[in-house]
Amino acid sequence: MKRRSEAQSAIHHAEAGVNQFQDKKKPEQTLIGAIEQIVNLAIELHLGEVFYEKAREFLTFVAERMSINEEQALIFALFMEKSACCRIQISDFAELVGCRMVRIISMMAEADMLVEKRFIRRIKEDNSVYYSVPKEVVNAIKENRVYTPAPIDHLTTEQLFDRMADIFEETDTEQLLQELDLLVVANPQLAFCRMIQSYDLKGCEEERLLLYIFCNRFINLDDDMIGEHDWEDYFSRRNVRFISHRLQDRSLGLLAMNILENCNSDGMNDSEYYHLTGKAKAELFADLHLTDQQTKQKSHLLDCTTFAARELFYNPSVQRQIDRLGELLAPERFAEIQQRLEAGGMRKGFACLFYGTPGTGKTETVYQLARRTGRDLMVVDVSQIKSCWIGESEKNIKGAFNRYRSYVRQSERAPILLFNEADAVLGIRQEGAQRAVEKMENSIQNIILQEMEQLDGILIATTNLTQNLDRAFERRFLYKIEFEKPSREAKSRIWRSMIPTLDERMAATLAERYDFSGGQIENIARKRTVDMILQGAEPSFEQLDEYCRSEMLGQSGRSRRPVGF
Repeated sequence: MKRRSEAQSAIHHAEAGVNQFQDKKKPEQTLIGAIEQIVNLAIELHLGEVFYEKAREFLTFVAERMSINEEQALIFALFMEKSACCRIQISDFAELVGCRMVRIISMMAEADMLVEKRFIRRIKEDNSVYYSVPKEVVNAIKENRVYTPAPIDHLTTEQLFDRMADIFEETDTEQLLQELDLLVVANPQLAFCRMIQSYDLKGCEEERLLLYIFCNRFINLDDDMIGEHDWEDYFSRRNVRFISHRLQDRSLGLLAMNILENCNSDGMNDSEYYHLTGKAKAELFADLHLTDQQTKQKSHLLDCTTFAARELFYNPSVQRQIDRLGELLAPERFAEIQQRLEAGGMRKGFACLFYGTPGTGKTETVYQLARRTGRDLMVVDVSQIKSCWIGESEKNIKGAFNRYRSYVRQSERAPILLFNEADAVLGIRQEGAQRAVEKMENSIQNIILQEMEQLDGILIATTNLTQNLDRAFERRFLYKIEFEKPSREAKSRIWRSMIPTLDERMAATLAERYDFSGGQIENIARKRTVDMILQGAEPSFEQLDEYCRSEMLGQSGRSRRPVGF
């Protein structure tokens, strides 16, 4: 019996060892791995009964880790599969898993719970509903952790407005007011939150949301000139009409309490634009110690006094046009010309197009014109204007022009609005556009065309491509200046300005030998400076010639194609 007991014990230990070894070999389950299994089985089995049998282990794992139910775990897995798309529609899921649409619709009530937990976002645009998975949620799943929304209490005033900006960007309009109210109630230690509650707007949801919108735009968007187009998307059409009517007949409570007022231009009230009163700003933003709003708004303008003076070299015809434009933009001349144009019933805004190959000085010319004429610069980043969200791009472009219009009204000298590398928004409009991207681009272009008609300042657009320029834009640019590749004489002067140690003969040799733009010559001058620092000696002319050859790609000799700077 003793031998049998010892044998059984040995077998038991051996089996335990094998099981322990197998347990060690078995990989640990992860969220992304379980989600991948759920998606694979959903696609293979079309969400039939067999699917739930085979996917139970993975659904249970995701549900328990994320504190959701198994149906929500399935929905979340499908959203993760589509997370690279910023406009997910529920019809995408029916196509993905090959089931009927009604099956997907029956599951979407669970998606509302995922929205509440902030695992997904819901966006309503043009009577359609879209979803997306926030980047921070995707990153958390990739790192095998559950996304936890940031706490909303015990915030500083700066943190509160950062969170408010996130809420406006991420939250469905139906939940927007609720999220903002929760933020205010959670932070009674802040002057802003105490003042919001002291205004006693509990029974006026529309006015309370409108006040949040004005505060968010003032602090987070530097916007102190707010029109209906800035807030209409947050309300139903009925409420938009209601608010507009009460603004116009002066019966809105926010007006009566001296919280909002009309913007003022040249001593006249502007009936279309409103902002927070000085009293409201002092009360609401006491913790921020704000100076006057004009100083704050300057943060989006580049100060012309900070631009370093640079000597630019052009071909004679371009030089004449630049000189003429500089004279026109001189403050005393510009005001006189605008007055005469307005008296003649003509548009008084100036739109200019600088076009030509890269590296020919288009952008730098704008900076130098701004410096010479004492005009600050507002630069529009076209890549940031375009958004993957439906309607966002149009709002962005409207916002840019609204901000510029505000600067013009409040500045002693109208700043210059620069659309740098504007090829993407000045192209030929698509006729019969069907795709969402084409419709969006047409909408942006139509907005810009309309704004150019109403322009009361100075717009300069730069572009490398003119063959794709829409004729409607071509007509609206009063001045169109082509920046040609510099002539041999101009190139020689550029060489000597960039590398003063070159004598006239060497500069002329390089100008003759290489058909470079000013940007390419500057690139070579920078390489020379770097080598001087590394080697402790000035590179020879032969080394300089080598830099030039390395700037070229393709065929040998002078026919090689230069690389733009």
